[in-house]
Amino acid sequence: MNGAGALLTSEGCLLNPNRNPAFSREQIEERLRNYLGVTDILWLGQGIEGDDTDGHVDDLARFVNERTIVTVVEENRADPNYEPLQENLERLRAMKWNGAPFEVIALPMPARIDREGLRLPASYANFYIANEGVLLPTFNDPNDAVAESILAKLFPARRIVPIDCTELIWGLGAFHCLTQQQPAV
Repeated sequence: MNGAGALLTSEGCLLNPNRNPAFSREQIEERLRNYLGVTDILWLGQGIEGDDTDGHVDDLARFVNERTIVTVVEENRADPNYEPLQENLERLRAMKWNGAPFEVIALPMPARIDREGLRLPASYANFYIANEGVLLPTFNDPNDAVAESILAKLFPARRIVPIDCTELIWGLGAFHCLTQQQPAV
């Protein structure tokens, strides 16, 4: 959420029959508005290959302030992520909030990471924003430095802390996934 009424989500996740089979898109939107107090629901398409969450938005795009969204873009046309991420980029560029377009900033994708025949969901968008810093997942990839530079410009008052996640991603997520709520048991 952008903190001012707009929420980003993905069709790949929330409209997947394994998640909300009894609800229509409109019913899901109504619940998001009621439970989260948002006014605008902004839909992306599909998630990245290897994401076991069916496309959680935190691997795709993130608000960095009310009007700025950072989104991952795959440059390799042969990669299965190329088309869905290009579609998400087009959607973001067409979106408006309070009558004006968002500023959309592209983050690169790291090179494909596979383990035991499974593609892992490596994404620079899965960063965690802390009070004085931003934890950036890195993957021993040349694009690590590019992602760090982009986030440094977007968060000038915070220190960007790149941390190697090549082993952590084997758990199918990075920092933002790790910081999600846990049930009380």
